[in-house]
Amino acid sequence: MIAAFPMYDRPEVAASWDQLWLLFQEAYGDGPSTLTRSGDLWDLWQSPDLLLAQTCGFPYRTRLKDKVALIGAPDHGLLEAPAGHYCSVIVAHQRNEGRGLDIFDNATLAFNEPLSQSGWAALWWHFDKRGLRIGPRLQSGAHRESARLVAQGEANFAALDIISWKLMTRYDNFTKDLIVVDLTPPTPALPFISTCYQDVGRIQAALHDAIQSLTSGQREELYLQGLVTLPQSSYEAVPNPPAP
Repeated sequence: MIAAFPMYDRPEVAASWDQLWLLFQEAYGDGPSTLTRSGDLWDLWQSPDLLLAQTCGFPYRTRLKDKVALIGAPDHGLLEAPAGHYCSVIVAHQRNEGRGLDIFDNATLAFNEPLSQSGWAALWWHFDKRGLRIGPRLQSGAHRESARLVAQGEANFAALDIISWKLMTRYDNFTKDLIVVDLTPPTPALPFISTCYQDVGRIQAALHDAIQSLTSGQREELYLQGLVTLPQSSYEAVPNPPAP
């Protein structure tokens, strides 16, 4: 069996993710001794040995939903979105302080990858509803790199997963050069998944217990306050944008 929390697992918070996994093992009574932190994400998500992982809502609804079991969504404890949901922050260089979203009509975007809900899909619909166009696109490979490109002046703006952004503002010095211009509407948060043959109820119960067994400081560090059960239809209801 394998398990991973690749979406928000950066070195500064790795110890708390490891503690969550230890608590999950105790509650579940089984599982790999360590989290997987390398390898291709698509191989991980589609592995027949997958016990628990987290993916993005866009890959889930377009390619994974019929191949994996949906465990639930994280409650991030956000003021910006209800439990089980999240949103994108649209960031720009601080020189744009006080200016509106309209100035980014046809401007250069840094985005992490085409199947990103927060980095591409949410932004595309947010712009489309306002009659704004996304200009040249620089694919960065990661939210952190998108933010860095904006801070360095190589792109005009980026849309970032709000949890990734909050972690960046905590640990990455370059975020002092960035401002939040706008937020996109909330959508279901990044889903926890397993293989289809696993006992979903048992995994849900163990993950819930593990989260609640973390200290309050660890939950705050991970922006993880609980587990929310969302139906597959809540992810399917999110519209897909054109490709970048």
